[in-house]
Amino acid sequence: MTKLATGHRCASRRTASLIAGVAALFVAGAPASHAQSLGYAPVEQQAFPPDDATGPAVEQGEDSQLPDRLRRTIVNLDTREAPGTVIIDTGNTYLYYVLGGGRALRYGVGVGREGFTWSGVQTVTRKAEWPDWHPPAQMIARQPYLPRFMAGGPGNPLGARAMYLGSSEYRIHGTNDPSTIGKFVSSGCIRLTNEDVSDLFSRVQVGSKVVVLPKGGSLQARTNVDRAPRVTSLPSGRQAMSLPVAAVN
Repeated sequence: MTKLATGHRCASRRTASLIAGVAALFVAGAPASHAQSLGYAPVEQQAFPPDDATGPAVEQGEDSQLPDRLRRTIVNLDTREAPGTVIIDTGNTYLYYVLGGGRALRYGVGVGREGFTWSGVQTVTRKAEWPDWHPPAQMIARQPYLPRFMAGGPGNPLGARAMYLGSSEYRIHGTNDPSTIGKFVSSGCIRLTNEDVSDLFSRVQVGSKVVVLPKGGSLQARTNVDRAPRVTSLPSGRQAMSLPVAAVN
């Protein structure tokens, strides 16, 4: 009888120990599972960019920023000047490249500010790509803060191309500030956007005639016929130089 009771108690103790062990395993596993759930962060699905954003960015050209009247355009023009002649309509801030047959390419330009406009006939004596800038002595005397020399490049106020007029200090050139096109801002030089001056540069030859009309005398161009193809080979988005616009030819 005693042995039976002892065996019963041992079995009870073994059963209790087994239950306690299972319970301990269950309780021990719960915190780990709970901690794992707290540390879990679902990964958000990343959206792919639209098709038109996966290729290289397309930058707008400088002349696309101009008002319509200042954009490069083919017009009808009554003139006796020979094809290849350049005519500057100072008062209306236009430059015409005579094509012949009563037609011309018209460009918007920036011209001399008050007291710095001029008129006359000159000849293109030299052409330069990305020209260096040597401010003339008279300009330095007026604005002594100007650099004495600036190498050609995107930051140069002469822009991408220059056509030098006779033995004068005047030039037809580009600009690093397209916002000055259509305005009276320079010290006498004629400026175009870099896109437009590159187009003109490809047409004008050394020896070409340049007629500069006085501010009060203007050419009458008739109805626009069509638009010249745009130059797209030059990089755009050039930054303007940190000099007063009026200080630069």
